[in-house]
Amino acid sequence: MSRRESLEMNPSVVIGAGPMGLCTVRRLLEQNIDVIGLEAHSDVGGLWDINSATSTMYDSAHLISSKRMTEFSDFPMDDSVATYPRHDELKKYFTAYARHFNLLQHYRFNSWVERVEPVSDEREDTTPAWRVIYRDANQQQHEIIAANVLLANGTLHHPNKISLSGQFDGKMMHSCDYRSADIFADKRVLIVGCGNSGCDIAVDAVHRAKSVDMAVRRGYYFLPKFVAGRPTDTLGGKVKLPRRLKQWLDGLLVKIISGKPSQYGLPDPDYRMYESHPVINSLFLHHIGHGDITVRPNIAKLTSSGAAFVDGQQADYDLILQATGYKLHYPFIDDQHLNWDGHAPQLYLNIFTPKHTNLFVMGMVEAAGLGWQGRDQQAQLVAQVIRQQQQDPAQASAFFAKVKQHTQQRVDGGMNYLQLERMAYYVHKDSYLKAIAKELKHLTRLA
Repeated sequence: MSRRESLEMNPSVVIGAGPMGLCTVRRLLEQNIDVIGLEAHSDVGGLWDINSATSTMYDSAHLISSKRMTEFSDFPMDDSVATYPRHDELKKYFTAYARHFNLLQHYRFNSWVERVEPVSDEREDTTPAWRVIYRDANQQQHEIIAANVLLANGTLHHPNKISLSGQFDGKMMHSCDYRSADIFADKRVLIVGCGNSGCDIAVDAVHRAKSVDMAVRRGYYFLPKFVAGRPTDTLGGKVKLPRRLKQWLDGLLVKIISGKPSQYGLPDPDYRMYESHPVINSLFLHHIGHGDITVRPNIAKLTSSGAAFVDGQQADYDLILQATGYKLHYPFIDDQHLNWDGHAPQLYLNIFTPKHTNLFVMGMVEAAGLGWQGRDQQAQLVAQVIRQQQQDPAQASAFFAKVKQHTQQRVDGGMNYLQLERMAYYVHKDSYLKAIAKELKHLTRLA
């Protein structure tokens, strides 16, 4: 038996038991690929399990996309589940998904991955296998030699903590550590950052804090969760309009529905609709309009008792919360293996690295409306690629030649996305799903 054949008997290892990890394990099993899942927590759910040490969830967190636009299409949520489910409903959903597809038996829980490194072979110009080192609940170290490694550990774990000049003597925290509005009781609160989490937390704070200010650096498009009784993300889409026309028309509709941000004291966006992720929140503008939230400009510096702003004003606070997002972080593997460039790995279809044919990044993708079904299509494609490597190495080699050729090609559908860290792996949904489907159809035809 050749070295390559013997390595194919080794398992594929999937890191993570959130929605991406679960559907990846499922799709590998469908292709009769031996798989081991590793999960640091004691259960499935990933980010959506608030009891997980790696979760950044908070008590009031709900989906910002509607359930029918987010669920796995072949495993729909119950009709009794709210249109925008809370985190505990989603935890139940993923538990049901794992049980329905018999995934739990393929996972090793309480398994913290410490290191993923190539097993070198001087005779080959490839990485024939990966050494995966993890530690169990008893702090015992284990090692797996894996034929393939699939990283599905999520993108919202490593906080992007901004550096501010000056010194604040009160409490400073990041939204990753926020769980309950109880921490705001009778406090003067400043929230830095106006993304979806920042707006959610500001609304929470209104009901407990003495005062709530929001420091906003740039403009956003604000959408309510419902329009005419229907989830906002289910409206439109049936008629395909030219990109610029759709951006203009939808931007106009947002102004008609919500007004201009500047009418609420917020900066207006200086970019077109869809060039950055909008804020989906029905209550944030409401509370600004009722005087419950005071809008502030960007922070110039911290003071011992609060903050000074770029407009020259100062205010005192007891607590400053940074809702400044997250950085991509794969701490257990060297960056060189992931083809990092700037804020994110540069990968074909946000999955395939030009450096290795058996290392896959799962779920490093964001797009309005992509949902878990879009990520499931990622998993189907990768499972088919691995099966192709086993059954028809020549065709698989042709696929990875394409990977090397098109790694820098971004599936943006012509959108001029903002050059922001959190937009570094953003794609245009329709273009992305079309590209995934094209590759999957080609590989399936060859199988």
